[in-house]
Amino acid sequence: MQWIWESFKHVYAFLAVLPIIPFLLVYFGYGAISGDRKKAFSTAMDVTTALLIGCVTVLFNRIFHSSFGIFGILLVLLLGGGLLGNMQYRLKGSINVKRIMRAIWRLGFFLMSFCYIILMFIGIGKSFFTA
Repeated sequence: MQWIWESFKHVYAFLAVLPIIPFLLVYFGYGAISGDRKKAFSTAMDVTTALLIGCVTVLFNRIFHSSFGIFGILLVLLLGGGLLGNMQYRLKGSINVKRIMRAIWRLGFFLMSFCYIILMFIGIGKSFFTA
């Protein structure tokens, strides 16, 4: 049973290193099967967000010698959900939790992509100047 967990961790780590690869695999694979490019794009975003969260967490923790990465990301996502929920309640008078979660997850994709690029450049620059 241990080898299954180790295999899963290695596959996740491999896919999270370059998140554009799983994004393109899901986009073109799902697009070829379903024929719906819009749904393929949103599905690729959803899958890649999970990989980006893990990758940004590790990059943040290594660059800043911290263990706050995942908690900071979760905090930002929860605060965003609260703000969107408040806005939705003020505008419509009710809250659609599914819609808020989907919006936060998709916004998380863009936020994590931005953080991934910035942290990757910082990490590469830091390794050049400290080596």
